[in-house]
Amino acid sequence: MQNTHPNVPSIDQQDRTVPINLRQSGPTPVQMLIDTRVRKSPYWHLSMEAGCWRASVYNRMYHPRGYVRPEDGGMMAEYDSLVNHVTLWNVAVERQIRVQGPGAEDFVNFVITRDATRIPVMQARYVILCNEDGGILNDPVLLRVAEDEFWFSLSDSDLLFWLQGVNVGRRFDVDIREIDVSPVQIQGPKSVDLMADLFGPAVAELPPYGLLAGDVGGCPVIVSQTGFSGEKGYEIYLKDSTLHAETLWTTVLEAGKPHQLAVVAPAHHRRIAAGILSWGQDMDQETLPFQANLGYQVPRQKAADYIGKAALEEARRQLEAGTPPYTHQLVGLRLGGKPIEDYAPDFWLISATHDGGPGKPVGYVTSPWFSPELGQNIAMGYVPVDFTGVGTQLWVQLPDEYSDLPGSPVAAEVVEVPFRPSVNPNQREILRQRGLDAAV
Repeated sequence: MQNTHPNVPSIDQQDRTVPINLRQSGPTPVQMLIDTRVRKSPYWHLSMEAGCWRASVYNRMYHPRGYVRPEDGGMMAEYDSLVNHVTLWNVAVERQIRVQGPGAEDFVNFVITRDATRIPVMQARYVILCNEDGGILNDPVLLRVAEDEFWFSLSDSDLLFWLQGVNVGRRFDVDIREIDVSPVQIQGPKSVDLMADLFGPAVAELPPYGLLAGDVGGCPVIVSQTGFSGEKGYEIYLKDSTLHAETLWTTVLEAGKPHQLAVVAPAHHRRIAAGILSWGQDMDQETLPFQANLGYQVPRQKAADYIGKAALEEARRQLEAGTPPYTHQLVGLRLGGKPIEDYAPDFWLISATHDGGPGKPVGYVTSPWFSPELGQNIAMGYVPVDFTGVGTQLWVQLPDEYSDLPGSPVAAEVVEVPFRPSVNPNQREILRQRGLDAAV
């Protein structure tokens, strides 16, 4: 519905039940309370020892979001380590939900949009799960570690409860539970050298989304060639992580010394450049895949039923008929202003004209950052469908600290995503190269 509250800009959000909160509250000087209502991961204390000075909450777990302090270069210094050397990320917040049993493949095939029967053992896939309306509930990496065992490596939502709820009454013969497996990411151009030191030369032959069983310091792990950066990278999934976190962490740190390993937070500036989405920021349960450039995740040839199939096929039909069932779509933006070198506290507003100002916005920015390679600010954001054409000129109302002229919007232009090629092209990029619009 259209929001008319005097403190909330009037952007058409009639296709949503709960509108995005577009109040521009700015940075709020509050201290996070660390207590037992939110879980500390097995690596939490190790992140503190590595210099973590701020955190957020992700999947009901404390999530390290900064190690280098602003006076020492902040997030851009962490970015330099990622794109030039190799980095270690504490991403235990990617909780692992195991689906195991004789009906595992059938169950997984019912809850994801892609075809689970085509995922080989010891391979992973980037997938989405939708509700019956076609809204995106989660976009995890799905690991198939055995014929009858899958792990959902979660983005930020309570997917465990959804999966267990789907199977109330034991519709499928599976066991669904969270397991004591905690990943770390090894990302950057030197990651392959570090991983070869840990696992031997075979890891260098691991294809994108390939899996490998091994050990670190005698502790069993699964390795995948995946990551949240667009750089060359891997994830190490530590089994029995509550017991072995220190062993894994210190072993990786020691092996990383010759490669200039740095412990950093997930690099959102790099993932934005790669066009990698963040659930809860760039999409949520009221976002259709087609709105967020994830239409390729809706297969055209999957015969089996899955949750949301009818709604998604109808949405595709409407799109192809020229009548999209939503008002706004996610686009890439290049924009002016001073370098944005930290997380945005608000969804900044987009106007169609320079004099639109904050009172007449048409859309909002979801993920902005400064790209050193491009030499300018880049962002993803939602704009009306009619404004999505590459080259469309728009205006973004930045906070005064980033604007060229306080109180005046900066120019922006709709551009192709990704903003720069990924070292390992993602599925969307691969399909585009092949002239396809949907994965199987």
